[in-house]
Amino acid sequence: MLNPTTTLAAQGRNLLIILITIALLVGINLLFNDYIVRVISTVFVFMILAVSYNLINGVTGQLSLEPNGFVAVGAYVTALFILSSDSKMDMFEMATPSPFIMLLHASFLPALLISGVCAAVLAVCLAFPVFRVRGDYLAIVTLGFGFIIKILAINNPQITNGAIGLNDIPQQPHLLFWCGLFALAATGMILQLVWSKYGRMMKAIRDDEDAAIAMGINTFRIKTCAFATSAFFEGIGGGLLASLLTTISPGLFDFMLTFQLLIIIVLGGLGSTTGALLGTIVVVGSGEWLRFLDQPLSLFGHDLGAYPGLRMVVFSLLLLLIMLFAREGLLGKKELWQLRRRSRHDSK
Repeated sequence: MLNPTTTLAAQGRNLLIILITIALLVGINLLFNDYIVRVISTVFVFMILAVSYNLINGVTGQLSLEPNGFVAVGAYVTALFILSSDSKMDMFEMATPSPFIMLLHASFLPALLISGVCAAVLAVCLAFPVFRVRGDYLAIVTLGFGFIIKILAINNPQITNGAIGLNDIPQQPHLLFWCGLFALAATGMILQLVWSKYGRMMKAIRDDEDAAIAMGINTFRIKTCAFATSAFFEGIGGGLLASLLTTISPGLFDFMLTFQLLIIIVLGGLGSTTGALLGTIVVVGSGEWLRFLDQPLSLFGHDLGAYPGLRMVVFSLLLLLIMLFAREGLLGKKELWQLRRRSRHDSK
């Protein structure tokens, strides 16, 4: 999060944010039970996925529908690296595991970084065919690649164990710290990228790509940079998700995962990194906070019975109300501190 061009005060502020985050993670582990810690860890993982997806979709303005593919790559690569050889041999039922798969071994942090690199390399390879088109065609092409990755996972049981997936993935101790620190790192690095000259070029492409080309911007290189950066953090998020769930299968990475991330960044505000964080808290957090609605309800001592699915009805109404009164999302294209400055200016 530190940039040599920032002022000493800004560096001190960033260091203070890091220290406060670490203190909060310690406090959460000490004060809350395992269920709440797991929910907060899930929120952190989706924060990583949301801010990275917002970089290509919101900041650069490229309607990519393939984050589920990159998350799947990260999850499988991390799982295959941290699983032991004996576990792989016992787990693979549909086919004998590939000798190459048996050779993969690494501790958790290197496995996460390798997962991110694999997803980023795949993104660079896909950029050549993907960015030959724009707009709706781009969405269709990336959607197709997402389905291809899922089908490859199903039809290569010697690598992924097919439709059965991978089970008994080791859950790393203190996983909340990993999720929280990577969420902080992803947010900080993406904000630094957005504030840099590359971020300004990404926004120029979003606003008018033809004008950006006329200004001399290499739009393919900038879009590829955003695509690869987004994929890198989505791969890391997939690895954290695999360790958190301890089991993965191709069905986990279908289009609904992409659709959920799309809801998050649109709700928070396309182009706003802090909006993506806020949207994650609303979408993922509300999904858990409203879970009591699926249980038998009572009102003033009267048993109202159980209404399965009521949680999703209330959640959908909540999203509908937010989008009716905030057409550009909760923060629009602004960051949280920019709204605060604007409110102070208006008050004067």
